Amino acid sequence: MKIERRQKRAAEVYTASLNDIMFFLLLFFLIVSTMVTPAAIRVLLPNSSTAEKVAIKKNINLTITSDLRYYVNNTEVPFEALEGQLIRVIGERHEGDDINVLLQADKNLNLQDIIHVIDIGNKLQVKMVLFTQKE
Repeated sequence: MKIERRQKRAAEVYTASLNDIMFFLLLFFLIVSTMVTPAAIRVLLPNSSTAEKVAIKKNINLTITSDLRYYVNNTEVPFEALEGQLIRVIGERHEGDDINVLLQADKNLNLQDIIHVIDIGNKLQVKMVLFTQKE
């Protein structure tokens, strides 16, 4: 004997509140992402009318802040150990690669401080590129 139900049930998923939940999740991530600051070193670059974009692949970043703090690839290095650190980082690169040192110096620095770093680059025979920002 076969017993049938009088009413067939239809399975439904109520998605009316899903829009509100997605809106609040989006709002939460937008607020959190503005609070998170990247671990970047803030440097005011000097202005140049002929500034060009440089590819940052396979380059060594050297940053000098206004208070004379030196960073090689976001690692703080005292000036006395700067040459040794550059030798170490250059040694980690492949032999045939063209090595560029991207120098980001604060525009409030004394020119002689920048020349000391460029002299180290000349001694190591690497190409140094000074970063500027377009006016």
